[in-house]
Amino acid sequence: MPIPVILYHHIDEPPPHGKFGRSHHVSPQTFARQMRTLKRLGFHGLSLKEAMPYINGEKYGRIAAITFDDGMMSVYKHAMPILNELGFTATNYFVTNQIGGQNAWDIPQARPAPCMGKAELLDWVAHGHEAGAHTLDHVHLPQIDRHEAERQIFQSKQELENISGQQVVSFAYPYGEENPLMRRLVRQAGYQYGVTTAQRRANTHEDPFGVPRYTIRCRDTWVHFLAKCLWRK
Repeated sequence: MPIPVILYHHIDEPPPHGKFGRSHHVSPQTFARQMRTLKRLGFHGLSLKEAMPYINGEKYGRIAAITFDDGMMSVYKHAMPILNELGFTATNYFVTNQIGGQNAWDIPQARPAPCMGKAELLDWVAHGHEAGAHTLDHVHLPQIDRHEAERQIFQSKQELENISGQQVVSFAYPYGEENPLMRRLVRQAGYQYGVTTAQRRANTHEDPFGVPRYTIRCRDTWVHFLAKCLWRK
């Protein structure tokens, strides 16, 4: 059975129409309604690590994997309380050189937004959520040389493990940009999974280093959201 793996970025009020990054914002109220709808439909929200046995066909149940890219403070403030209330877990992919910083990779096109600091990251994992790596600097991996790509992939894992005190097994390719070499480097770094932005549900025996995710955007209607979770392949 295909498993929906859904991706969010900012859980905050979207910028005005026409502003850069608007589509990556989902309001706190909309996010809460979406999560409660999943609960009412019988879904259990899981981190990617907990969802992989279902994706691999080793476990069975109605689950949705919930992921966030970039480690934004808005996720800590607005998403984590809802997840905790519903008994859901999720994976957040951190840009390790911006822990306690901001979305430097988006500036000046986008408005500055704070990232979680070490205290928030530790509280995130203390509540049962997963911390994954998203490189050191949110780089375009296929566009940089192999040595720098290795540094971004390997060191982000090491630094995140040093901060969290937990093994980091999941990696998200920035901008969804990846290729066979990047998948190989992620495997060699010791990760167990890599997530993309291919817009489909995850199927049994999916390549663990090419797990697809549906991006949830501010313009998504209820029909769009439910289609991504229930109907689309």
